[in-house]
Amino acid sequence: MGLMDFIKKQFIDIIQWTEDGQGTLAWRFPMAEMEIQNGASLTVRESQMAVFVNEGTVADVFGPGTYKLTTQTLPVLTYLKNWDKLFESPFKSDVYFFSTRQQVDQRWGTQQPVTIRDKDFGAIRLRAFGNFAYRIAEPKLFHTEISGTRERYSVEDLDGQLRGLMLQHISDAVAQSGVPFLDLAANQIEFAQQLQAATAAEFSKIGLKLEAVTLQNVSLPDELQKVLDQKIGMGMIGQNMGQFMQYQTAQAIPKLAEGVGQGGGGGVAGDAMGLGAGLAMGQVLAQQLQGAMAGSAASTPLVAPTLPTSATAAPSAEDIMALLEKLGDLRTKGILTDDEFASKKAELLKKLG
Repeated sequence: MGLMDFIKKQFIDIIQWTEDGQGTLAWRFPMAEMEIQNGASLTVRESQMAVFVNEGTVADVFGPGTYKLTTQTLPVLTYLKNWDKLFESPFKSDVYFFSTRQQVDQRWGTQQPVTIRDKDFGAIRLRAFGNFAYRIAEPKLFHTEISGTRERYSVEDLDGQLRGLMLQHISDAVAQSGVPFLDLAANQIEFAQQLQAATAAEFSKIGLKLEAVTLQNVSLPDELQKVLDQKIGMGMIGQNMGQFMQYQTAQAIPKLAEGVGQGGGGGVAGDAMGLGAGLAMGQVLAQQLQGAMAGSAASTPLVAPTLPTSATAAPSAEDIMALLEKLGDLRTKGILTDDEFASKKAELLKKLG
């Protein structure tokens, strides 16, 4: 090196990182063509660590504090460069700073439902989402495994990888917690703790420490939620199943009668048919449910609808034919059996004679 080149070369006497932005995990000190002067000052602030790297090999690691760079404070670098106990000339080395403060409010969540095994329902699919927080615990490991020689490595660069680690351990967390799905909402803290325990080791492999995990919501897909709502409703009914079905049937009869009455062949026969079908359905449902509640093994016969008689005049042939068509529709829909249809058909045909 010529004298003029030596004079023009810039020397670094202060190395520090002010960390003026958010979301930076690792930052490389800009060296360019500069060299570090013997006795230069290294300042590492709280929630930071600094790493010296010599030709791709991690050398000395510094925690918070102020250091004068000598062979005593750089033992590994001194060994790698084969320095004597004292050195006077400037030297080159890459210096990386790492932020060790917590990176909070990181989001995790299932884009698609994940299948887990549940105590109550067997295999179910659920959605879950929440937050987690982490920090860099081993900057040397993080440098070699993740950030490398990049000038800046941010939280956003790592987001997808960490979110994937969280999601792949959801099934493990549910299994280890032993909490059924119906109880997860009341045991969110326990589930979150199990998820943290199941995932922490994967974070440690890349130099991170998983500080906290929270579970904000866990739910089923819409179609499974409807089934669960029905099951919850049945459980709430309990021993009042008979009264509940009587109420439900009473609410359904007007709609059924209206629908049948508007299906064609109106008049007295249509009204009678609608009312008769509704009453028949109510009797069938009530008897079948009461039989099931009592543990009866005998099947409840289907009660054929009874045609109310007119108080003023017998139905005409057109009314009877329309009624037969309605009865045929009920047989097609399974409300009447073939035998019941044949019996009512024979009874109506006699009236034509």
